[in-house]
Amino acid sequence: MGGQFRFSITIWRLAAGLGALASLAMLDLALSPAAVAGVVEPQIAQVTEPAPDAEAPAELPLRLLPATEAETVWPTLTLPDDRQALIQAINHSFTYLATPKAGDDYQHYPVPGITRDRVWHSLQRLRQLVVNSPNDQAFQAALRRDFVLYTSIGSDGEGTVAYTGYFEPQYRASTVPTAEYRYPLYRRPPTLDTWPQPHPTRLDLEGADGLAGSQGPLAGLELVWLASRLEAFLVQVQGSAKLQLTNGQTMSVGYAGRTEYPYTSIGRALVNDGKIDPENLSLPNLIAYFETHPEELDRYLPQNERFIFFREGGGGPPTGSLSVPVTAGYSIATDKSLLPPGAIAAIQVPLPQQTAEGTWSRQLTTRLVLDQDTGGAILGPGRVDLFVGTGPQAGELAGRINTPGRLYYLLLRP
Repeated sequence: MGGQFRFSITIWRLAAGLGALASLAMLDLALSPAAVAGVVEPQIAQVTEPAPDAEAPAELPLRLLPATEAETVWPTLTLPDDRQALIQAINHSFTYLATPKAGDDYQHYPVPGITRDRVWHSLQRLRQLVVNSPNDQAFQAALRRDFVLYTSIGSDGEGTVAYTGYFEPQYRASTVPTAEYRYPLYRRPPTLDTWPQPHPTRLDLEGADGLAGSQGPLAGLELVWLASRLEAFLVQVQGSAKLQLTNGQTMSVGYAGRTEYPYTSIGRALVNDGKIDPENLSLPNLIAYFETHPEELDRYLPQNERFIFFREGGGGPPTGSLSVPVTAGYSIATDKSLLPPGAIAAIQVPLPQQTAEGTWSRQLTTRLVLDQDTGGAILGPGRVDLFVGTGPQAGELAGRINTPGRLYYLLLRP
């Protein structure tokens, strides 16, 4: 899902499982050779792969793309201008794939033939090609020779995938409460795993005004305080954030856990109540509404009963649900119960481009990326969130990504 804003006119995504990211899924309307010479590849522990005849879902999320269809995709895959950024993202996937968690994830992966070992070796070969290919023609020829393409079935069974963007927002905060900085983010309760069900709701934990946390089970778990209640809520929506502290230092906070409630979109609630027209629903308009009607925060924020807990990061890059950093432009978030974690993907979607005059247009873009994140509202084979970076400019770009496209995965030939 870093405190990334996932801009989705569909859902201000909550980073459920995100180590650091999240999406502006809150809006909830329909519709991420020298450089690697010193890298030491971690050893993969032996993992028993599922039996070939293991029972599979009736409809698999990926299907092998016929060679004739693949021929329309290979010519669109080019070397990036910044090869190091893609290499960095590949290396982060290696870090994940070397963990016991990756072994467990792939033991339960539903698509036959897509295993952790195959993904690992596919990444090895791709990294070699990115480092050594002299030009796009040689790169494409090697991809065509060595790899096959799988396509996501999408939301309609025909490959249609809804794309949104997310970014890491930045906020001001204080490590001590003051008259200005009153709204806390909280550490994970050490006894969270043993809390009885149903868990306390947001209203139970922090009160209608967001200031009652010190009077209940969250007392003493305050990590940092923000000046704006809405910003504190948005960090929970994002699952993480980068914070500029009043003492001049920078802190990052990342996802550490949550209560067991479904995510509820306050953007959708405002539309349903006639407060904002569906056509005008955007993050700036949502913020403007609450700035004009601050008393409405007490009514709407508790409607999202899910509550997010945080851990302090080192101020480095945002981290995704695989517990590795995400890379701007080269990391995506998908439903990890259906799509292969850490694998090489290719997005094909019209992306916003800013012109020299400051206007925006869309350009059909096909780009190699790594599948390294997820989120509570990123569900099914027809949803992708692209991480686009940190700060206001990234936020503007993320907010403009809301369009259908295609999603492919590259695996070495068996």
